[in-house]
Amino acid sequence: MDNYFDKEPKKTLSFYLALASLALFTLMGIGMDGDEFLQHNLLNIPIWYFYLIFTVDFFSLLSLVGIAFFRKLAVYFFPVFVVLHFYLHQFYLSTFLYTDVSNIFLFIGIGLLMIIPKWKYFK
Repeated sequence: MDNYFDKEPKKTLSFYLALASLALFTLMGIGMDGDEFLQHNLLNIPIWYFYLIFTVDFFSLLSLVGIAFFRKLAVYFFPVFVVLHFYLHQFYLSTFLYTDVSNIFLFIGIGLLMIIPKWKYFK
């Protein structure tokens, strides 16, 4: 009996397109954070919040780079950082970010569809 996962190539265009879509939604969330930072005086958002949120943004992007270089830890940490980003916005600013929700759905729906067959390449 043939195993589908044995014939899966390491680098495919669909894998990198899935990562690009995840990166797009992550960058849209960072853009939202940048917008809030520019208006933090008007919105009365403390500056320490931006140190926290931009750190989470950085680690989200770093996780995507880790996934591109086939690191298992990055696959576990990426959804954690996206959910943390969502909860920080929800808790501190009372904003519901559809970019984060979409990013999680993309990760589960498309990202894992591309990651799971390549799991044997991940370190």
